Amino acid sequence: MAVRVFIVDDHRLFRTRLRALLEEHGVDVVGDASDAEHALDQIASVEPEVVLMDLSLPAMSGVEATRRLSAVAPNVRVLILTATAADQTVVEAVRAGASGYLLKDTPTAELIRAVEAAAHGQPSLSADATAVVLDYVRSHPDHPRATHTGTDLSWRELEVLALLVEGKENTEIAHALSISPQTVKHHIASILDKLHVPNRTLAAVEAVSRGLV
Repeated sequence: MAVRVFIVDDHRLFRTRLRALLEEHGVDVVGDASDAEHALDQIASVEPEVVLMDLSLPAMSGVEATRRLSAVAPNVRVLILTATAADQTVVEAVRAGASGYLLKDTPTAELIRAVEAAAHGQPSLSADATAVVLDYVRSHPDHPRATHTGTDLSWRELEVLALLVEGKENTEIAHALSISPQTVKHHIASILDKLHVPNRTLAAVEAVSRGLV
């Protein structure tokens, strides 16, 4: 079935073009809004699987909207789609609950993959955004997430985690460790549970902040 998407962006022309592009590739765009307040009202009724959220919105920022949406509708995945991977906004968006952060010039095929991945609970950060988040955590050892506590991760889980931090996909991790993608998936599920994080992106952040990799 087509992924149900809601678009939040204050530029009408961009929303129109993005809607047409997504629908052309089989995505079901169930609504759009030019500001966060109207978006939150509509999202409650149309129940999208994924929200494409701009950061520069009038009145309420995209980060705050993401935080509120994550609190009231945790099953709705938020993909930030914005013009720049500014250091602080990337970190704030991830901490607010965004499952992805992409630039508006992201190639169409990559955007569609990110939307589909988000619908299945998988995070999608652009390479630039991933680098920003990990660099931020490395340079802020006193960041509140940096607990520096031990874990009961197995040696194999630590190997998987190290490759995950490098941005490797499941198939790449499987190839590097000579195991099956299904085994990788099992290890990642265990890693998320042991680190008490909901997705791969935050697992990478947690790994770096704790000094596990």
